Amino acid sequence: MTKIRTILAAAVAFGALTATTQAGAVSLAVKMACASDYYAHCSQHDPDSPGVRKCMRAVGKNLSSRCINALVAAGEAPQSKARPQVAAK
Repeated sequence: MTKIRTILAAAVAFGALTATTQAGAVSLAVKMACASDYYAHCSQHDPDSPGVRKCMRAVGKNLSSRCINALVAAGEAPQSKARPQVAAK
């Protein structure tokens, strides 16, 4: 139950209103995959601001594989940045 609450809180924190069609809006899949990276590195920025994109680019090498792969799948990062997934223990 805690995991579900965490996921829902991340979705709300990232403004997961998928009905909006803002230019440059990030998909819900990316928001969910990158939630922990956002909180760890870039939470000082509004989630949908240009500042968060700039921050995430600046810390790119520190982003999780899950986040990077979601960004690649969404066309937000080049395929060359994709990383193999490591099985969680």
